Amino acid sequence: MSVVSGTRILIVEDEAPIRRFLRVALETEGHVVSEAATAREGIALAAREAPSAMILDLGLPDADGITVLQAVREWSQMPVLILSVRSDEAGKIAALDAGAQDYVTKPFSTGELLARLRGLLRDRAREAAPAVLTLGPLVIDATDHRAVLDGADLKLTRREFDLLWLLATHAGRLVTQAMILKAIWGPAHAEDSQYLRVYIRQLRAKMGDDAADPRWIFTEPGVGYRLSDQ
Repeated sequence: MSVVSGTRILIVEDEAPIRRFLRVALETEGHVVSEAATAREGIALAAREAPSAMILDLGLPDADGITVLQAVREWSQMPVLILSVRSDEAGKIAALDAGAQDYVTKPFSTGELLARLRGLLRDRAREAAPAVLTLGPLVIDATDHRAVLDGADLKLTRREFDLLWLLATHAGRLVTQAMILKAIWGPAHAEDSQYLRVYIRQLRAKMGDDAADPRWIFTEPGVGYRLSDQ
C-alpha cells in the first residue's frame, strides 16, 4: 500500500451519483470514504472523523461550500480539493483564498482528480506531526492511542487521548476552548465548555496534575488551556 492510500477522505457533495462515483474511485485506490450531502453534515463529519482530506463541492443545498471551508479552517489544515461546476477565475480565487489547496471543475477526469489528491496527500504527509510526541517524561503515541507518563501507562479513554494529543501538538501554546470543542466534539458543541471542563478534570486526575499548582495543564480562565512543553 502506498504512503497516501488507506487514508480517510471526506466527500461533501449534494449529487448522489457523483458521491457514488467518487466513492468507487477512492476505495479502488485503497482509501476509506465518508460522505456528506450538505454543508452542515460536512462540517460535523470533518470535526468528528478528522479525515486526511476533503473533496468539497461549492454548490451545496444549505450553504455555499466556502462556508464549509471557512468553518473547517478554524481547527484543521487538512487538504481540501474543490470540485465544482464554477469555472470562473473569481470563484477559483475565492476558494483558494479561503484555504483550498486545489480546484477541479466539473465535468472532471477521474485520473486527474486522483492524481491531484495524491499530490495533496503527499504534501500533507511531509508536513504532518510525528506519530509519537515526547515532552520530557510524557510520551504520546498517536498510532497506538497510548500515553505514558514517568514510565506509567495513563490508560486514557479515546476522548481523553484526543484531548491530550490536541494539546500536545500545540505544546507551549494556548489552545482556545472553541478550537478544542470543535475539533473533538464538533461544531455543534462549540459553546459546551462544561464538556471540556469534565474531560480536563479527568485528564488531570490521570496525569496526577494539580489544577491549583499545575505541572502539565495550565488554564487561561475563560479562554482555553496550554500543555507544558517541559
